[in-house]
Formats: sequence, structure tokens, C-alpha cells
Amino acid sequence: MNLFAVRAIYVQEMGRFFRTVTQSLIAPVLSTSLYFVVFGAAIGGRIQEVEGVSYGAFIVPGLIMLSVITQGISNASFGIYFPKFIGTIFEILSAPVSFFEAVLGYVGAAASKSFIIGIIILVTSWFFVDIQIAHPFAMLAFLVLTCVSFALLGFIIGIWASNFEQLQLIPLLVISPLVFLGGRLLLHLHAAGGLAEGGAHQSGGLPDLGLPLVVLRHGGRAGGGLAPRHRGLHRDLPERGLVDLPHGLAAPALSLARAGAGA
Repeated sequence: MNLFAVRAIYVQEMGRFFRTVTQSLIAPVLSTSLYFVVFGAAIGGRIQEVEGVSYGAFIVPGLIMLSVITQGISNASFGIYFPKFIGTIFEILSAPVSFFEAVLGYVGAAASKSFIIGIIILVTSWFFVDIQIAHPFAMLAFLVLTCVSFALLGFIIGIWASNFEQLQLIPLLVISPLVFLGGRLLLHLHAAGGLAEGGAHQSGGLPDLGLPLVVLRHGGRAGGGLAPRHRGLHRDLPERGLVDLPHGLAAPALSLARAGAGA
């Protein structure tokens, strides 16, 4: 493996991220902080605690997943589409860089960006609610898997898109509705936990965006206990599903990169 090529692509993408730090980092953190203020303080103050867990503490994992998923997809899709648009992608195609190395560089950079944003939002949440991490290593592991999975999905979208309208088509019409309906804010209001259990066990054939949220709630604890009503949830299914998701997305990403679709 040409690690120098992977490092060059990775450093280039991360450099673009830090050059536009206001748009890439500060904007998503500020927008997520507004969710903490509106839902955590204004609305959460009107909702009573459930088994010692406040509503503001409960929505922390969901808000982290919201930013990680959206930023992972947007960073990866734009990162590969823009070189196609301006023609600089041919520099990589003509260089001694394999398709796997190119995918590794772009996806690794996009996953790193979304991971950084997720960690910063987690730290920011401590200013609004009391957060205690019950299983930090499990939480970090599934956070990394989520970043990689949706960075791969964003890379596929960027390869497939032939214009800026197609680049925003799937995130706006598919990803955004599923993110808002994935139990991020509604799960707390359903005492039976049917939304999370149904999301984890659904057999529609499409990946459920509520799955990373359910897994992260098992790995983290906010205000004494996160998602206490999901103790009876079948735990093997979320773990297996989230671990298999990067494998399932890596194959089409490599296939599209090899075919040079849209280049």
C-alpha cells in the first residue's frame, strides 16, 4: 500500500477542513447548541424526568448522531465531487494511487472530520446538561463506526452525482427525513420505547438511521442513566448491524471508484 499517497489525500482534505473552520466546525457546533437551548432548556424544563434522566440529557446522543451523520455524508460527498467538477481528480487518477488508497484517503478524512465534530459537541453538551459516560470505549468504537459508515455513503453519493443538484438530492430527500424520524427527539416521549425497538428490528432492507443512535445510547450514560427502558432490547442486533454497515458500503464505494463513474 502506498501510504504516502493516502497521507497526501488525507492531509489535503483535512487542510481544507481547517481552512474553512468557521463553516466546517463552528457552524455545526453552534446549530447543535441551539438544540440544547431550545429542546434541552425551554422544552425539556416542561418534561418530567424518567427514572432520573432529564430530557436534555437524553437527547445528547441523538444530537451527536445528527451532526456526525450529516457532516460525514456532506464532507465525503463534496470532497470527491469537487475535484471531479474542477478536473483535479485526473491528477489522482494519473498518479500511482490505487482505488483502495484513494477511497481510504477521502473516506478517512471525512470520517475524521465528523468524529472531531462529534467529540466537540459531546464536550459542548457538558455546559448544558450533566453527562456521565458509562462505557467510554464502546461509545467511541460505535462513534467511529458511524463516522466511517456514513463517510462511505457520502463518498458513494459524490461519485454518483453528476451535478450539484444530485449531490444534495439524497441528503435532502432521504437522509434528513430519516434523521429527524430516527428517534432523536421522540424516543423519550414514548415510554414503551417502541420507536427504538422497531427501528432496530425493522426488516425493510434499508439501513435505519436510528440504529447508531440506539447503540450510542447503550454506550453512554447521561445524568445517571441513558435509555433505561431499552435494557430488554436485543443487544446483538444493533452491534452486528453497525459493524456490518461499513463492510456493506465499502464494496460499492470501491466499485464506483474503480469504474470512475461520473469522472
